[in-house]
Order: sequence, then C-alpha cells, then structure tokens
Amino acid sequence: MLNRLDLPTLLALAATALATPALADDEPTHEIVVTAPLGRTTGDALSGSSVLTGAELTQSLRPTIGETLAHQPGVSSTAFGPNASRPILRGFQGDRVRILTDGIGSFDVSSTSVDHAVAIDPITADRIEVLRGPSALLYGSSAIGGVVNVIDSRIPLRVPDGPVAASMIGTLASAADERALAGGLDVPITRQIVVHFDGSYGKTDDLRTGGHILVPRLRESAPAAIADLGPTLPNSGGRTWQLAGGAALITDGGNLGVSITRYDSLYGVPVRYSLDPAVDAEEVRLDIRQWREDLRGEIVAGGDLVDRIKLRAGHASYRHDELEADGAIGTTFSSDSYEARLEVIQAAHGAWKGATGAQMMVRNLDIVGDEKFLPRNETRQYGLFTLQQFDIGPARVEAGGRYEHSIVSAVADPDIGNPAIRRSFDAWSGSLGASLPLLTGWRGGLNLSRSERAPTAEELFANGPHAGTQAFELGDPGFGLERSWGIEATLHGHGAGYSLSAAAYYNRFSGYIYDTQVAQPICEAAAGGREVDFPCFRTTQGRARHYGFEVEATFDLARIGDYAIVADALADYVHVQILDQGPAPRIPPLRLLGGIAAQSDKVDGRIEVEWSDSQTRVTGFETPTPGYTMVNASLAFRPFGPERQTSITLSANNIFDVVARRHASFLKDYAPLSGRDIRLSLRVAI
Repeated sequence: MLNRLDLPTLLALAATALATPALADDEPTHEIVVTAPLGRTTGDALSGSSVLTGAELTQSLRPTIGETLAHQPGVSSTAFGPNASRPILRGFQGDRVRILTDGIGSFDVSSTSVDHAVAIDPITADRIEVLRGPSALLYGSSAIGGVVNVIDSRIPLRVPDGPVAASMIGTLASAADERALAGGLDVPITRQIVVHFDGSYGKTDDLRTGGHILVPRLRESAPAAIADLGPTLPNSGGRTWQLAGGAALITDGGNLGVSITRYDSLYGVPVRYSLDPAVDAEEVRLDIRQWREDLRGEIVAGGDLVDRIKLRAGHASYRHDELEADGAIGTTFSSDSYEARLEVIQAAHGAWKGATGAQMMVRNLDIVGDEKFLPRNETRQYGLFTLQQFDIGPARVEAGGRYEHSIVSAVADPDIGNPAIRRSFDAWSGSLGASLPLLTGWRGGLNLSRSERAPTAEELFANGPHAGTQAFELGDPGFGLERSWGIEATLHGHGAGYSLSAAAYYNRFSGYIYDTQVAQPICEAAAGGREVDFPCFRTTQGRARHYGFEVEATFDLARIGDYAIVADALADYVHVQILDQGPAPRIPPLRLLGGIAAQSDKVDGRIEVEWSDSQTRVTGFETPTPGYTMVNASLAFRPFGPERQTSITLSANNIFDVVARRHASFLKDYAPLSGRDIRLSLRVAI
C-alpha cells in the first residue's frame, strides 16, 4: 500500500504530482495570511498555509474547529465525537498545535485531553487561517506542528459606512438534527467609535452514522445488547451558546479595542463500551463555562524605524464539570489563563522588512475529583521573537528566531503521590529560508529550521486515571527539551487557467515525547494504593523521524455560457517513526480529494470525492483502520452577486452513507464519522 512507501519513493511521488500544464503570465488571487506577522500571501509563504473564508468557510462550517478544517491540506481531526474534534496538523495534535483567537490562545484545556472541546464556536468566525511548518513557531514552541488562528470581528477594525452593519448565519443539518444560528452587529457611535455585539446558539441531537457503531472485531465478542448498536451514536448530542460585546476607537493613527465573551457548552462524550456484560457503560457529559476578556491595539507610527506597533492581550477563567449519568459532578477542570503579545513592525528599507516582538503566557490548572490525574500546576512562558525578510534580486530570503523561557511547577499532592516540583527550560528555535523564481509564474522555496519545545505539565506530572484516553497516565518530571531539525521545500505555480501549491518536509527529532504502553504493575506502584482500572501508559522520550507532503491544485477545464468549469485536487501524507520502537500512534493515512465545480457570479455547483487509505502502520496498542471513500456535493446561490455576502448553500455530505473512521481518533473503534448529512445554510450581511 502507498502508506508503506519509503522516503525516496514518497518524494518521487510528490515530484510526479507537481507535473503541470503549459506556463503563462496570469496572476492568481492569493489570500493574505494575516497570522504571519508581515502579512504574506499564500503564494509567497515558505511553509504550508491555508485560508478559509467567505463561501468556502460557509460550506465547511461544522460545530467543531477540527471538522470545519478537515478538508484543508495537511489537516485531519481527532474526531472525538461531533462536539470535541480538534485539528491535527501534519500528524501532530495536542500541545504541538496552537489554537488561537485572533493571535492569542483559546484559553481552554482542549490540549489536555481529546474529549475536551475547544472553547471557540466556528460559526462566529470571519476567517480561519492555518500555518503549518516552522513559521508557526513565532507563536510559541508548542506550535511545532502548526497554528490554527480563528479570526472574528469581536473587536472592530473599521467604521461601518452606514448607520449599522449586521450579519447573520443559520444552519440546519440532518445527521444530528443540527440547528445553529449566529448574528453580529456593528454600530458606529461616532465617526471613530464602534460598538459590536454578537451571539450564537447551536444544538445537536445524537449523531447518525453510516452503520454499526462498533467495528466488526468488537461486535464479534460484544454482548448482544451492544453488538448491533447503530446507526445512532449514543450520548453524542450537545448544545453551545455564546454572547460577546466589544468596542473600539479607530483613527488614522491606530486603533484600540476591548471585548468580553461568555462561552457555554454542554455535550455528551460518545460511550466507549466494555465487552464485559457486568460493566455498565459510562455516559459522561461535559459542562463548559468560560468568561474571556480581550484587548487589541495598534499604533501607526509611520516612522523611519517603526511602521506599526501591535498589542494583543487576553484573560479567561475557564471551568468544566464532567457529569455522571445522574448529573453528579465526577471531575472538575479549572484554569485561569493570561496571554499578551507585542509586535513591532519595522519600516521597510528598500528590500528589507521585518517584525520583532515579545510574548508571555500564564496558565494555572487545577483538577478536582474522581479522575484527577494531575496535581495543581502552573505554566509560565516568556518569549522573544523576530522575523526578517530580504529581497535580494529575484530571491526572497527569510530568517526567523524565537527564544522562550518556560517555568512549569506543581504543588505537592499526596492524593496522587506527587511531590512539589519546579522545572525551567530555555528553548531556542530558528529558521532560514529562501525562494527563487523558477519559470514564469513559478516559485520554489527551501526552509531549514531548528526547533525546541519544553514539555508540558501533562507530560511531566501526570499520575492517574484518565477516562478521556482510557488510560492510567504516567508522566516523567525528568524530561528535557524536545528538539528537532527540519527541512521543507515548497513550490507555488500559476498560469492561464491553473494554480498549484506543494510542500514536502522532513524532520528529525531527539527527545521526542510519546506514550507507550507498559506493564500494569508500573502504574500500580505509582498509584500508591489507588485502584488502577485502565491500561498503563507511560510518557517517554526518544528519537523520531517525521516526513510527508501536501499538494493542492486547481484547473480551469472549460467555459459554458456564464459558467466556468473548474477541477481541483488535494493529496496529503505523513509518516512518523519512533526510531528503535516503531510507528508513532494515531497518524493519519494517505488521503486524496478531488472535485469539479461549475462557477458563476450567482450560482456555484460542486461534487467531490474523498478517498482515505487504510492505516496499517500501527503501534502494539493500536488496531488497523480500514480506508473509506466519501462523495459530497453542494449548490450555492448568491442572489445579489459576489459583491454582497448573502448566500444560500445546500450540501449533501457522505451521500452513499458509508461507515468512515479516522485513524487518529481515540474513539475510532467506537464512534464512526457522520453518515449521510444534508445541510442548508443561509448567510446574510447588510
């Protein structure tokens, strides 16, 4: 199978995929990636990047960030049910991927466990940007896998032309009887002051899948009561609401704004059934509440040294209760988090421009209850970073660096047998890259990077049962930095009627942190007399090799009347090997996606096919995952043309109702993806 190919063969396959039609001079439309400090376009970036906005965002919207982005190159999802799916970038998940709200953290505990939702409702997003590769390290050493930045208009950046600017989006979907509604309002109080209000509400019932809930292997030995479960996924419904208000002062010399947000969500965690008929299934719901305050400011200096100064800061108080079937609180997670980021954008001097900044982050986390697996802990990070760009003739050179000082401490906790511990780390990361024009309309780039990541509190101090991962987790307070060397090659091309972007990457890790299953007595000894009902997993460090590629392309096939017929294709693959051990767990397999669309000013129609290979490169505690093929179709109508943001979108997803499971999911054997789903979305803006 393709997912067993070695590196040279895979690079040859990637090179073959880059074959293109004849070249021409036409300039494509590239989205500006505002997450990059210097606002590069997707065509200029020296590492993989994606921007989801407008009609594409409307069509892709799902209740979670992970599923909303699942069709972007290099992106998969943890697929932990329909309410708690977090993005996976190039095979990395958890703390190796940073989820941001307009440049700073989401202030939740979603990286702590796969059953914890990201405290962001995608329906409120104006755009979502994804940075993959070394450029993401400017946002923290934990962004070694990449960054997902969800950008909204909660703090206004412009004064509306009229007396009010309003927008609304509503969605109905069949697979989970989903109904969602969101709206926003900007009102200019004066010529320079704007206030903003927005809110959203979404509700789903239990998800209908394409067939049996359990995989055949489990159905063969399961009690009769659960062997034939399906197609409805039990305990998977939920509801989420959000309210926010903001205000901003906007002048020619800059802007300053604040906002406050209340996020509330209650959702069920899909049941991981026991094959022992004497063990009752545990139906857990998570009740999330978050208060968040944000500040954003910018000074347009326009000087010879400094062009602009940007400030972004925020604070959030977060709590979620894990509720038993009778409503009793089993475990509570509480966090109090702060983050601030200051960027100084240099004035351009000929071919030289750049940005330099500082960042700080503080997180206090406390877990109380039956499944406490961490002592109360605090993480502090202080970082300095810079990004410099030079145009040397036709070549573009980019150099970036980040220094980060981290302090991770835990209090003494006799309940789980942890002493008071304090660790500090100094991490240095840097990258150097260049791109050159190859032929007319084509540009190739090469980026070298060195990165270091400090271990998290979870990786250092874990010592207890964790129902979300069905494991008794053991950390190691003696861990050192996770280090890697990497190289990434990019290719961007466009011509008359086509465009193509590709990236191939290779990383070699030392001190790579991963989980491995060990003998049960090891956890029993660490538990200090506590009962150990889950398999024993210990976090360890080793050497690892990580490589893969992403390719996406579009081609204009024909023009029929007012309609342009456009084809597009996407392929991505990642391979992670822990040296002297075997494959890393939960790595997505090779994926191919292709579509054809008829596009006009008012009507777009599209049909696509997504094929995911089986994954047979598994660890000793994993099971193989079969591949699947899904067919999706959509029809979008813009009654007032492309200039107005009013649209009606009808889509049919997984048309043939196949049973599909994502290998990266902890729940893949117990919770397949959505079955046939008919979705209707209405977006209106005035």
